[in-house]
Amino acid sequence: MKKLMITGAMAGFLLGIAVGMAQSSSWNSILWRSSVAAVVAGYLLRWWGQVWMNGLAEAYQEKLAAAEALEMQRAATEKSR
Repeated sequence: MKKLMITGAMAGFLLGIAVGMAQSSSWNSILWRSSVAAVVAGYLLRWWGQVWMNGLAEAYQEKLAAAEALEMQRAATEKSR
């Protein structure tokens, strides 16, 4: 999660600088907006990463449960033979 948060912060900071320079703002304003954008983007990417990891974990658990059910079905079929 740290890597995602750092990546989001860097992207937010660079985006803040780009927008500030496009608006021809003063450097104080650019730095302030870039800092806020870095914090917001960092937390946003951290949240998205947690949602993504939870989704992957759920999909993995479902896959394991399906494989276990299939194995139990095969075992029951072989017992009945």
